[in-house]
Amino acid sequence: MKPRRLVFTILLFAALAGAKPACAESQVNILGWADYVDSHVLEDFTKETGIKIVYDTFDSETALESQLANGNGQYDVVMPSATSLHSLIRDGLLQQLDMSRLPNAKNLWPQIMAQLARDDPGNRYAVNYMWYTAGIAYDADKAKERLGDVAPDSWDIVFQPDNLAKFADCGVDVLDDPHTMFALALIYLKRNPATRNFNDLHRAADLLAGLHRNITRFTSTDYVSALGNGDICLAVGWSGDASQARRGAEEADNGTELGDATPKEGSVLGLDNLAIPRNAPHLAAAYVFLDYLMRPEIAARNSEATGFASGILAAKALLPHDFANNKAIYPDDDTMSRLYALTNPDPMVERYITRVWSLIKAAK
Repeated sequence: MKPRRLVFTILLFAALAGAKPACAESQVNILGWADYVDSHVLEDFTKETGIKIVYDTFDSETALESQLANGNGQYDVVMPSATSLHSLIRDGLLQQLDMSRLPNAKNLWPQIMAQLARDDPGNRYAVNYMWYTAGIAYDADKAKERLGDVAPDSWDIVFQPDNLAKFADCGVDVLDDPHTMFALALIYLKRNPATRNFNDLHRAADLLAGLHRNITRFTSTDYVSALGNGDICLAVGWSGDASQARRGAEEADNGTELGDATPKEGSVLGLDNLAIPRNAPHLAAAYVFLDYLMRPEIAARNSEATGFASGILAAKALLPHDFANNKAIYPDDDTMSRLYALTNPDPMVERYITRVWSLIKAAK
């Protein structure tokens, strides 16, 4: 997922005097993305169980892996993306989940868990928390001025220079994420987004190299506020971020109407998950917390607060109609069939796309 803010700690204590913990342990330490759990959910968990929450944040997958690799046994629950799971499992940094201690795991979305199984075979180490797609977010009025009645629902808008040039004057941001951007380019070229074929990768690199002439920034964070403030008019970003940008525009009442779309050619499916580190100090509390997050009503609250789709299937029915029926957040079956879960790339491919992406950014 996108990088987020630097590490901080939130301590939430039981608000009810004499509250009894749901297990013998009275604390659970979480390492997650910032603003990724509704703060009221955390408060309600402590009220119900008496378990104090210590919530630290990380700002990149590399930071998460580094924290777990140092072996200090500090955290009980972590939030790795699917692409990190392979290496975390390989290096023995996570423990297998005991599903008998997670009765609410029955609520997990089977289709999403099947996607997660690509990086966690048998779904032994992680359960999905949130999922999202890469797509196009745009200022609806400015898009109409430039495209007329043509819907910005195709990667043509991004990868055809003449189309993207129409938005250059009002600002275009693109994810600073080589894995995602190469996958999107390959999807547009009708190639396997997980290809090891260097001819296909070269073609994708050529397509991406043409972006710099018409974009404002490569960024995985700043485009959210920029969209909401009306500072840019087009972004390649994550579906949940588009929801947050729309919420920001509505709160600012600045007249900016934002739309978003998962392009018809297909897109990337991102998965953020919940797992327990190998040496978790408060194991019983970790299971209580994981099970709590998988209650449909709790999952719905977190989904609405973050703007991302929940990995709990029944949560969707509990969400506001306009949110649950936003196809960029909760794609329909046809769109779902054209989504590709990002996986850990081959080491040679990894080196290639990292090097080429640095060159593409340097040309900006």
